Amino acid sequence: MSDAGDLDRAVQDYLGHLGVERGLAANTLGSYRRDLRRYREHLHGAGVHDVADVAETDVLAFLAALRTGDEEHAPLGASSAARAVVAVRGFHKFCLREQLVATDVTAAVKPPRPASRLPKALPLDQVEAILEAAGAAGTSLAKRDRALLEVLYGTGARISEAVGLDVDDLDLDEGTALLRGKGGKQRIVPVGSYAAAALGDYLTVARPGLVSATGRGGAALFLNARGGRLSRQSAWTVLSRAARAAGVDADVSPHTLRHSFATHLLDGGADVRVVQELLGHASVTTTQIYTLVTVDRLREVYATSHPRAVD
Repeated sequence: MSDAGDLDRAVQDYLGHLGVERGLAANTLGSYRRDLRRYREHLHGAGVHDVADVAETDVLAFLAALRTGDEEHAPLGASSAARAVVAVRGFHKFCLREQLVATDVTAAVKPPRPASRLPKALPLDQVEAILEAAGAAGTSLAKRDRALLEVLYGTGARISEAVGLDVDDLDLDEGTALLRGKGGKQRIVPVGSYAAAALGDYLTVARPGLVSATGRGGAALFLNARGGRLSRQSAWTVLSRAARAAGVDADVSPHTLRHSFATHLLDGGADVRVVQELLGHASVTTTQIYTLVTVDRLREVYATSHPRAVD
């Protein structure tokens, strides 16, 4: 075995490089040192003592060991394991630059991805309470607020799509709306009876009074008190105010209604590809995160309903 390729020496040289040439902070350097010490111990346990003898399978086995743990180490979560893999990959790239190895065996090894954060979805009764609270005052602005939130929840529109609507984008006779999404893509979505009723009330009773203020809103569907197009920030405020009035303590944003729209559709048996089209997702992969939410709901229903689900 060549002394130049000695694993322990190579790790020490890399740590020296990080501390002196890269100037890593002491805490970061300490993390690299701990991760690479464990990597070294893993390789020694597998009989590998020369960096040139490390194979991709050794690196993958180390990653698996990080996730499963052993007698001395608890299993690591995705974020901690990813940090260790980054340290290992940096080490092997260093060895390649220093010509200690002919290839980088970690080139195809990807750090584990942290678990996707599930979208927040409100239960239906909370959504309904927010919608009711939005229009409770009965004023022109309250009718606008109710119509806006009915559109957000009833169509799954992004906030930018909702405030970007023009009056001519609606066809309430057909029950549809034309949404302009990301990248200039357009899609036609159904408008349910509740949203259609709120929009009809707003268009006939409230919007004419807002238009007469200055007329600055032009063709915009949702107008502010000065007659201009309602902004995204103002729409956010509308929802926050309605949520407080409804007594909903959850952190509610316009995207929360979009999440709730998708989750409630899937809970009701909608096909994921139909929901993809309604949301305007380019790939069904983006939509499939919502199926994780519904699996939790299915598990909950199963646990409370099936006679042999629990003891």
